[in-house]
Amino acid sequence: MRPTDTRDPDYFHKVVDCQWACPAHTPVPEYIRLVSAGRYDAAYMVNWWSNVFPGVLGRTCDRPCEPACRRSRVEEGNGEKPQPVAICRLKRVAADHKGEVAAQMPKPRPRNGKRVACVGGGPASMTVARDLALAGYQVTVFESDPKPGGFMRSQVPRFRLPESVIDEECGFITELGVEFRGGTRIGSLKDLLAQGWDAVFVGSGAPRARDLDLPGRKEAAAHIHLGIDWLASVSFGHVEKIGRRVIVLGGGNTAMDCCRSARRLGGEEVKVIVRSGFDEMKASPWEKEDAMHEGIPILNYHVPKTFEHEQGRLVAMTFELVRAEFDGNGRRTLVPTGAPDVRVECDDVLVAVGQENAFPWIERDIGLEFDRWGLPVLGAASLQSTLPRVFFGGDAAFGPKNIIWAVAHGHEAAVSIDKFLQGEDVNERPPPMVTLVSQKMGIHEWSYDNEITREQRQVVPWVAKELALSSIKVEVELGFDAQAACKEAARCLNCDAQTVFLKDACIECDACVDICPMDCITFTTNADEAELRKRLSAPALNLSQDLYVSDHVKTGRVMVKDEDVCLHCGLCAERCPTGAWDMQKFLLQTTKAGPGCRSKTTLGAAA
Repeated sequence: MRPTDTRDPDYFHKVVDCQWACPAHTPVPEYIRLVSAGRYDAAYMVNWWSNVFPGVLGRTCDRPCEPACRRSRVEEGNGEKPQPVAICRLKRVAADHKGEVAAQMPKPRPRNGKRVACVGGGPASMTVARDLALAGYQVTVFESDPKPGGFMRSQVPRFRLPESVIDEECGFITELGVEFRGGTRIGSLKDLLAQGWDAVFVGSGAPRARDLDLPGRKEAAAHIHLGIDWLASVSFGHVEKIGRRVIVLGGGNTAMDCCRSARRLGGEEVKVIVRSGFDEMKASPWEKEDAMHEGIPILNYHVPKTFEHEQGRLVAMTFELVRAEFDGNGRRTLVPTGAPDVRVECDDVLVAVGQENAFPWIERDIGLEFDRWGLPVLGAASLQSTLPRVFFGGDAAFGPKNIIWAVAHGHEAAVSIDKFLQGEDVNERPPPMVTLVSQKMGIHEWSYDNEITREQRQVVPWVAKELALSSIKVEVELGFDAQAACKEAARCLNCDAQTVFLKDACIECDACVDICPMDCITFTTNADEAELRKRLSAPALNLSQDLYVSDHVKTGRVMVKDEDVCLHCGLCAERCPTGAWDMQKFLLQTTKAGPGCRSKTTLGAAA
């Protein structure tokens, strides 16, 4: 193998698995260390720069960082399944325990005379608005609802996300000089463009729910509700009760929000019924667990067939029982079991089987192309449409995902808009800002705590079940207190404290090999990757994790380190007599809109 090019910012970035997995690339270990030190304001601001909505995401994020966490690959588990660090909940700790951070918010650059319109007040649009306002643009957000937040406000129930959290974090954005026009629905993109906006960002979400066209659907329509529309009605106080027996159709997070909301609005017998297997459900594992904890059963492999009604009143649904069969390529087919259909009595049905984009307000004769799925044709990185001054992001760009992806899209779209309005190529994406700083403070002392705790994952306390189910507005999770947060933060392995090898200082004494608790360092003759992975002291079987390979040391061998199970404990560096190993903190900050994203030529001309 060729020596690892550690100058490539992606190399050490990938070693910080949690940050690499986060769509917004939040510096996770950095803010976790700040939480452990009780520096909640600083931890909040680290999050705010990356993911914009720390308090919201600390409660609602889909947590792509946690499955990637190295802790779950190296922890013994004490007989239980090893658990990742509770990264999401530590984000909430920073938000809940912070003080007054308004004074720490950055000041926008002077206005540059350019005007940008954002359609929709959800996380993607608000991220674009924040980034561009800081860069000197006049940004106006148009939202059909009275207040900003989009689906964070309308579709996430208050028992998961208090409205005060949304108000505060959207307020941080509008206070930067962003104009918010609530209660304003855009009915024509052509008319909006005619108003002279220099650029338009579309972050209108995926507002249309998929329905089920089954026998009885029209006749029983009064008691069959589309999930996202029903959740919005609940959120804005238009719906305050539901029937005693409720069926929720669908296996995603919207279905989980529907069933738990129904339980709080009078549903005594609430069931979730899905056509797939339980493990195939799109809902996050913890969302399913929370629903079942509240006494809501999930029936799988039930395919809906009919809505039964009596004189317009819904009385039941019938389902065909199926099983999953897989072909040689792993593709699944649902086949009937031959068992009799199942009849489930109900008073109301909530249909949460998916969402799709709807752009009736975008004319098809203005040069903006759509693909066969009804999604805009976009540059994959730039998010620019075929109409150059129109950009998309969030669910409106690629279909329904989640808040953290919408934020990531917002950052990228803001960079594109900035470059476009400065006359630059939107496809030339600037590299991130990266620093590597030694953590050495003495012969055997580092500026971070490198002790590996055996503490198990902390359990987040809940309010009493009876109280939680008594109101749609009682927040279920209480969050960590300072003591639990400190214990949980100590579980982080500081994966951003990178083991950096200096081959010219190595005398090949093998002290690092001997001391490594994970057997992840080996000195051997070079070979191709497949062979090297077999030669390590402990074979490197996780192909998704890189090998750190040095150039030839004095004997002609190479140093090979398996990044997969490294604890970043620093023992190799402490034991090395020549300083060939060093622990260096890697910090990556993605480039945001503003001078940092522009070419030197443009900056020189502006100066």
